[in-house]
Amino acid sequence: MPKVRVFISSPHLDQVWVLEFAKSLREHGLEVWPDERGWRTGESWEEALERSLRESHVMVLDVTPDSLKSPNLFFELGTALGAHKQVISIVSKDVDPASLPPLLRAKKSLIKGTPQATAEELICEALGAPAAR
Repeated sequence: MPKVRVFISSPHLDQVWVLEFAKSLREHGLEVWPDERGWRTGESWEEALERSLRESHVMVLDVTPDSLKSPNLFFELGTALGAHKQVISIVSKDVDPASLPPLLRAKKSLIKGTPQATAEELICEALGAPAAR
């Protein structure tokens, strides 16, 4: 069975949490982007982002008050939906559910906890896989 490839869309201000979350997903055997190793020499950031999103199976949206103000969230969400990717939102506790875009409000989201706990919840609930390492 091929590895599940996860694309994480997140605001720059949440990078510490995201890096720990991605590390935890990798420890469970998933391939995760962003990852410097996935950014090829001579490739622009936009090209790497587009390719990584296209090659992913799942898009995880790190939804924070900052990300809801970013056009990147909506671009990446639209791209993922247009490519028929599974989209999973992880919503920060300080986000009012009414402020979510309608496409995200219509889906069950995960509530952001620690990076490790959220990774395990994502693996178990959203991907239907056991969280054993």
